[in-house]
Amino acid sequence: MLQRVLAVSFAQVLRTIAILLLPLAFISLIAWATAGSATGNTSDPIRAAIWLWLGAHHIPFFLNGTTTGYLSYLPIGAMLLPFFALRSGFGRALAKLHGDFHNISSVRSIFSFQYALIVTLLALASKSPNVTPQWYLAPVFAFLIAYLASLTAGSRMRMSQAVSYTTRVLAILLGFSFIFLAIAIFMNISTFKNITIVLQPGFFGAFLLFALNFFYLPNLAVSVLAYFTGTGFAVGAGTLVSPMVHRLGDIPALPLLAALPTSSSKWALIFVVFVIALGALLANWALAASSRSLTQAIALIAISISLISYLASGSLMTQAMSAVGVSIWKLALSVTLEIGIGVAALVFIPQIRLRSR
Repeated sequence: MLQRVLAVSFAQVLRTIAILLLPLAFISLIAWATAGSATGNTSDPIRAAIWLWLGAHHIPFFLNGTTTGYLSYLPIGAMLLPFFALRSGFGRALAKLHGDFHNISSVRSIFSFQYALIVTLLALASKSPNVTPQWYLAPVFAFLIAYLASLTAGSRMRMSQAVSYTTRVLAILLGFSFIFLAIAIFMNISTFKNITIVLQPGFFGAFLLFALNFFYLPNLAVSVLAYFTGTGFAVGAGTLVSPMVHRLGDIPALPLLAALPTSSSKWALIFVVFVIALGALLANWALAASSRSLTQAIALIAISISLISYLASGSLMTQAMSAVGVSIWKLALSVTLEIGIGVAALVFIPQIRLRSR
């Protein structure tokens, strides 16, 4: 029975990889044929396709060529591609097993381990003199993405109250961040168009540029959240964009950056009141169940914000762009503290009033 699970799981892992890797290889081959290559080696577009695929798993790269640096500021949105492909692959694996293997948790682990192993091998195989994937992170990210994707397919795990409250708070925070980001983009749509026209990407380039901007939207939404909670974000070494400070240098010609604020605005700190109110709402939800759920939810929010901040920040190849995105500890601390103030206000203010009476 175990051999059947291994065989079915491995077949679906290969199918999942092919679903993403083959279209990327096709796009890379077209781009290579259109732009040409200094070496004329057909392995170049294949490597490029694997690098794009690894980048979708948020695996960083060391660069050592005409541009020397580190690429770790990768689009969060691209992670949805392997996530949904893996979700579909795991669902097919369960369907092919026909319920013969009742321990679904073991199937998840086997499926995720096999996927992580192949991702790691491809990361090692795609190494070149100029680009080196950080292969030792490949098994970590690949396994986590595969395991999380498998949790949403087949027999789902029951969500605890603390996790439910955490997802609600994060959904509200990021939802409002996306709304503010959309407003900023539409207010600067002319600048957005001008940057695109100057780049002159061509047909395939325009498609890739659109995909790049689309997949980077979650990164910018996290930066918007950092801006309105007071900590701000960076667009290069020594830069800071926050309600109190506006210090910018040269920025990359990415159309989405047209949404950057042109000056500091202390009025943006009004959003802090909203986060505090959200903390009070969290306390109202959780205390109806238990104080333990509230404590767990606050801890999960701090961990989740730290993880999201890590994914939404990094280095963008050059030394000048070595710091892009949010500060992990500052954003996690500010959001947790502001939510904590709201929780404390709901819990302690009524008690103080009762004592004074």
